Amino acid sequence: MKPFDPLSLSAARILVVGDVMLDRYWFGDVSRISPEAPVPVVLVNRTEDRLGGAANVGRNIASLGARAELVGVIGRDEAGQRVRALIAEAGMSDALFEDVEMPTIVKLRVLGRQQQLVRVDFERKPGHEVLEAALGGIEQRIANADVVVLSDYGKGGLAHIAHILSSARAANKPVIIDPKGADYERYRGATVLTPNRSELAQVVGGWSSEADLHAKAEQLRASLDVQALLLTRSEEGMTLFTAGSALNFPAVAREVFDVSGAGDTVVATLASLVAVGLPLAEAVPVANRAGGIVVGKVGTAVVTRDELFAHA
Repeated sequence: MKPFDPLSLSAARILVVGDVMLDRYWFGDVSRISPEAPVPVVLVNRTEDRLGGAANVGRNIASLGARAELVGVIGRDEAGQRVRALIAEAGMSDALFEDVEMPTIVKLRVLGRQQQLVRVDFERKPGHEVLEAALGGIEQRIANADVVVLSDYGKGGLAHIAHILSSARAANKPVIIDPKGADYERYRGATVLTPNRSELAQVVGGWSSEADLHAKAEQLRASLDVQALLLTRSEEGMTLFTAGSALNFPAVAREVFDVSGAGDTVVATLASLVAVGLPLAEAVPVANRAGGIVVGKVGTAVVTRDELFAHA
């Protein structure tokens, strides 16, 4: 078998659709408690904006050298303009639709001495008209993609997910979905679903043993007509469930600093590798390694192609 060439990723074209966000970080020092309430006072000395949600998936794809195109909804506001600027910096293309009635989704994190103290969210679901316009934009772009990624954060950006899935399947494009919520029926017919432990438990209930987990995961996979279920299990690594098979991949993180955005990195890596023809059983351990690298970084971060394949 010919060894995988990381440079082949430059030919991969991935369409990313979902909830686009801006992750804001305020870093500072904490030296006293507020006299107004029993809370720390953070003296902010540095701020940073990063792409979040579906935009972070796209950013990770671009960081691997693949081509990402992002479709989603933002507000007509300062945060939305910041999202556009960061997308351009990351080397992505986009078709972002503006909803004048909603703010761009923002997650503001305040950190003191590298510890997250509070997160403040700004969000509202997009309107019907802008979602219809976005759907048209998505359908135009499916034909040119090698893989379609649907990044569902439960913020309303994927209201037409069944329609998108149907269009992608009709075009014979693999669809990888990062799911959210308890209703997985909406993901019927996807190629791969990538829930974490708590997300899967929300759908199938808990499990008492590995055998119980395997039975429940296989039942869910088969009932939804999904080719594969990739369960991310934190310190237990990952398990790839396909018809009659379960492959375990141990965790590879050297030090876990911050898990935020790690799922985005896993999905982005998996999609990029599938786009250039790598089988799932070979793509998953590489995606697992990417997740292990990114949890050693602060906040929503990315893995570069050089980092990922340095010791491959």
